[in-house]
Amino acid sequence: MASQQRSTSPGIDDDERKRKRKLSNRESARRSRMRKQQRLDELIAQESQMQEDNKKLRDTINGATQLYLNFASDNNVLRAQLAELTDRLHSLNSVLQIASEVSGLVLDIPDIPDALLEPWQLPCPIQADIFQC
Repeated sequence: MASQQRSTSPGIDDDERKRKRKLSNRESARRSRMRKQQRLDELIAQESQMQEDNKKLRDTINGATQLYLNFASDNNVLRAQLAELTDRLHSLNSVLQIASEVSGLVLDIPDIPDALLEPWQLPCPIQADIFQC
């Protein structure tokens, strides 16, 4: 009798195992599709966040660029004014020198500060000794 049960059981057991395996495979495939969809959703959300971050960075860069252009423009105006004022000072010193020579009076004509003649060489403040200007 035991041999008869074994002979009939393996066929039933095989069918049952195949059915369970198919069911398990389907469930595994369903979970795999769900994980893929979840990962896709995460990547789409990440892409959206990155695009938003990129837009903020572009706006920041554009703002900084505009500030730079404004400062560069202001700096050019100030340099032109410096050149004009330095020329005027030279002219006034020449007039004072001529007036001093003609009148015979000794006039104290101050020298033009080096900072005006060479504005790129700014004097170092006392606190900057650490940095050795």
